[in-house]
Amino acid sequence: MRAIAASRHSQRNPEPLWLEWLTLVGGLSFCAWLLGMRGVWALLLGADPTGLTLVITAIFLCSTLWCGQRSRELQRQRRLLVDPRSDEPGWASEYLAAPGSEAATDLLLEHSHGPHGTAWWVNGIQLKLGLLGKVIGFSMLALSIGKLHSFDPAQSQELLRSLTAGLGVALLTTMVGLVGNILLGLQLTRLDRFADALVADIQRAGLKKDGA
Repeated sequence: MRAIAASRHSQRNPEPLWLEWLTLVGGLSFCAWLLGMRGVWALLLGADPTGLTLVITAIFLCSTLWCGQRSRELQRQRRLLVDPRSDEPGWASEYLAAPGSEAATDLLLEHSHGPHGTAWWVNGIQLKLGLLGKVIGFSMLALSIGKLHSFDPAQSQELLRSLTAGLGVALLTTMVGLVGNILLGLQLTRLDRFADALVADIQRAGLKKDGA
């Protein structure tokens, strides 16, 4: 009885997915501002001549905005399921028109989870770009060492600068790629779990309709 009551309560009071995303973006915005005040952004962008750090950051920002739009759409579809009096078409109404059919189930899953596959692929791109920066950085390091035919104390400062630049590119791009991959992965995992619960509730409503 408690499980049934909790299920009905969750359907009447859907999870505030949109507000959760706004809270996350607010926290990330504050952290970004704090890093900017500390000069970290200038250090990251200035130490990476390849521009991969900027590309990874832009991908993360665009993907985060997409997650916000997606969370709003998922919450809207949840509201349409909870409020059957609404005449606005939604995924639930399309599924309930032919509940249990294979075509209706495939269409529901495409609506709820289809776009997430591309988003997960983009999330992997961040990590791959970070690894690409690591390869480029160590390649710069190897080329600098390869140009050294004999040790000349007069060239030690220039050699050290070249080695530091290559190592900086390798480490910074990898770090930015990993952080972006983790933060975007958290958002996408939350979207997937919300979409799973939404599909389950829509299918449950279809079973009730068949049994009525």
